Amino acid sequence: MSGTVLVLGGRSEIGTAVAERLVRRGHRRVVLAARRSGDLDAQVAALRAAGAADVACVEFDADDLDRHAEVLGDVVERHGPIDVAVTAFGILGDQQRAEREASHAIDIVHTDYVAHVSVLTHLANLLRERGSGRIVVFSSVAGVRVRRANYVYGSAKAGLDGFANGLSDALAGSGVRLLIVRPGFVIGHMTQGMEPAPWSSTPDQVADATVRALQRGRRVVWVPPILRWVFAVMRLVPQPIWRRMPR
Repeated sequence: MSGTVLVLGGRSEIGTAVAERLVRRGHRRVVLAARRSGDLDAQVAALRAAGAADVACVEFDADDLDRHAEVLGDVVERHGPIDVAVTAFGILGDQQRAEREASHAIDIVHTDYVAHVSVLTHLANLLRERGSGRIVVFSSVAGVRVRRANYVYGSAKAGLDGFANGLSDALAGSGVRLLIVRPGFVIGHMTQGMEPAPWSSTPDQVADATVRALQRGRRVVWVPPILRWVFAVMRLVPQPIWRRMPR
């Protein structure tokens, strides 16, 4: 556990919660990468309270694909090898607006899918060269079977889930492991004001499940676990009924 924990999307509640738990389990260096990186005092304080000896904040714009390799290279050069990389950035977007404005739909897909493809490819190459490391990718049950109510966001998550599955296979035997986390509705800042869905979870619950799965070397974890079986049934729901399903 001598390597660095890197959270791409350092303002994320879930990402920070995962880093806190990893710190409590022996990691001492954390890098939070986010836009407006000078405004992460609360996250830094939480990690220091958990026992982190070194917390650094670096500027990272997920949508600026051209700088992904540079940012990751700088993290390794300045803060040492990456042991765990958590991709915790993303946007929910506005479904109704995305249906009217193609530019907004593209913004959602660019951040939630395209930017992940870029940064995960760079991360995989970096860790593969070292021969070790772990990557955490936050997918969503929204991508397991895309619903009409949030199909733009859901389609991006479906793409990300498929890409992460393929990347996990590509990394087999390299010493690098990839964990796909599929939470349901998460009650937090991102979903503030929305009606929680059945089997909702909190950022802390998602983080607990994520770290347990990392420790056990799992490939996929559903949060909560019952959603795995719920969506096994949901795949069989006829399309005329499915299209009326809420978010």
